[in-house]
This record gives sequence, C-alpha cells and structure tokens, in this order.
Amino acid sequence: MTHGPRVLILGAGLIGAGLAYELTARGAKVSVIEAGLPAGMASGRSFGWINASFSLSQAHFQARYAAMAGHHSWQRGVAKGLYRWQGCLWWEKAGQDFDRTAKDLAQLGYPLQEVDRSKFMQIEPDVVHPPERALLFKAEGAADGTALTQALLRAACEAGAGLWLGCKVEGLTISAGRIVAVETPAGRVAADHVILATGAATPALLAPLGLKFAMQHRPGAIVHSLPMPLRLRHILAAPDQEIRQDVRGCILAPGAAGHQTDASTAHGAPDLMVRDTLARLSAILGQPVRLQSLRLADRPVPGDGLPAVGQVPGIAGLHMAVLHSGVTLAPLVCGSLADQVVGGPAAAAMADFAPARLFTQSQERVAVDSIQMNRPGF
Repeated sequence: MTHGPRVLILGAGLIGAGLAYELTARGAKVSVIEAGLPAGMASGRSFGWINASFSLSQAHFQARYAAMAGHHSWQRGVAKGLYRWQGCLWWEKAGQDFDRTAKDLAQLGYPLQEVDRSKFMQIEPDVVHPPERALLFKAEGAADGTALTQALLRAACEAGAGLWLGCKVEGLTISAGRIVAVETPAGRVAADHVILATGAATPALLAPLGLKFAMQHRPGAIVHSLPMPLRLRHILAAPDQEIRQDVRGCILAPGAAGHQTDASTAHGAPDLMVRDTLARLSAILGQPVRLQSLRLADRPVPGDGLPAVGQVPGIAGLHMAVLHSGVTLAPLVCGSLADQVVGGPAAAAMADFAPARLFTQSQERVAVDSIQMNRPGF
C-alpha cells in the first residue's frame, strides 16, 4: 500500500504521464486528471525529435543532453521498442554558420561527424539533391509522443496510480497559502500536492489566483504523409524542411521550415500550409508525397522559450511543468520534479528553470485564506 504524498497531476500528456510514472516509483499516491484523452493535445501532435543539437543557452543544452540519457533509461524499463535512434543529418545552415554550429557543439562535447556529399549519398540515397556537407548527429532519435505517453501511463497505473479521463477540473482550493484540493464535477479531491502539466492552458488556470504566467503563442503543425516505400535512414534537417519517417513508412514534417526556431504566431490557411509542405517534401525526396493528416496544436512555450519547472511562487504544494520540447526533455523534467515533490532536490541540470522568473502578480491578486478557482480546464 502506498503511504507517500497524495499527488494530483492535471493533464495526461507526455509530461503528466512521465510524472505519474516517476512519482509512483518514488512511493507517491498519484492520480492523473484529464478532461480529454491521453496525449490529446501537443504530445500527440509532435514531431518527436529527441536532440540537443538545438538549444537556447548552455544550460538548455546541458538539460537536453541529460534528458537524452534519460530516454535510454525509460527505454530499458517502461518503453521498450518505442524509440528509433537513427541519428540526424543536419544541413540547415551553410558557410560560416555551419562551421560555427559544428565548433560550438564539439566544444560542448556533443557527438558529431561531418560528412561530405559522397558519404551523404551512401548513407541517405533517397535524397535527390544531397548537400555538399552535413553534420551527422549519431546520438539523436525520435519517439511517438502518443505511444510513449500511453506506455508511461500504463506503467504508472500498474504501480497504483489512478487515471481519470473526461474529468474537468473546475477549481483549485487554496487554504493558508497552500493547495489543499481540486474541485471536479464529481466533488472535491484532496491532495498534498497538485502539478499543472497543462501545457498552453496553464496561464488561464493560474489567472484566477492573481498570477500572470508569461507564455508565447506558438501554434504548431505536423504533416503526416500516406506510407511510402522509400526508407529514410536518418532524421533530416534541411534548410527549408525537417523530415523523418516512422515505422509505418509515413513521412512526418513540421508545417514550418526550421520549426525549432519558428516564432510565428500563426501559420495561415491549413490548405496552403499542406500544399507548401508537401511541395518541399516532394522536391527533397524526388517523388510525390501525399497527405494522410495535418495535426495542429498550440505548443507550450514559456515566455523566454525555456522550461518552467518547479513550485508555483507563493502557493505551497502547487507545482508546474510547462515546456517545449516536451518530447526531448520529458525524462529529466519528470524525474527532477518528482524528486522535488517527495522532498528531494531538483536535478542539477534543471537549476536554471524554476518558474518564478516568468511570473508577475496582477492587481487582482487574491489575498484571502481560502479560494476556489472556478474555470473550465483540465
């Protein structure tokens, strides 16, 4: 029987699922509350690329690199068969920018190899216009966000966690500066800790508490093709398109060029986005690429682009984990926050990412001992 703290996790995306898995392993009594279905939002509509070749700071690089090792741990345990460590061929930049990227990553200790045109053609023969040179990041891979979420939730439930789907949180109850319960249509659920793994919905959940959490508006779009007979051996990061192929033969591609650095607040008409993305894919692969589906979601990007993981300032027992990219960072984020919830320290690689830096207090800050947040949400 579990005797650890009672933890409610709001949101059953990849981060919520990973938290449930890590917390049950630490002896917590966990319930996951989700208004929809597991991985129904950003987690199920992700490109799924696991990498540290992209980062916004040295601390961000270290976190992403540490998280890659965490994925191997998950793979050995709960997620056997769910990863493809195929590596990435990268030529998004050229000239001095290419050289600078190679030098910077090499100095950080990131495994890479430069390949010339001839070598590229040998290892990726289905690309019709190979670059003069590319960087091979052998350690990178990909995972399907939905499958990984489901595996983590299944393992957490087998360890005693509860999963409540179609259950909308209608309020948070705060008493004497501490979270004590959440309100649902079926009644109040008491908790020692509540974790917001609610992605882009997080600011709306916090606003009734008088807290303004800064987030960017970053819509994302992933194109899935019908299965194709060609077999891409790597993730490809070309100047105008990132591409990977899944185990079914479907091509996955973001609807924006260079999606990791894309700061667009809107992608325009879906039909035009699909047309343009399929045209780019067809040009790179030298054959028609046909649409299976377009998957849209709001990416949960905090205001400075970096993860926000830890206690919500001023409210004991209320925590949050809001970040992009959740697929890459999930094992580190979930393990670190689980340690904090049960009374341990945060992982060293997460030291720079406490949420307090992104909060401001509104003039409507609630100053009573007990409040309820009456808003639809997770």
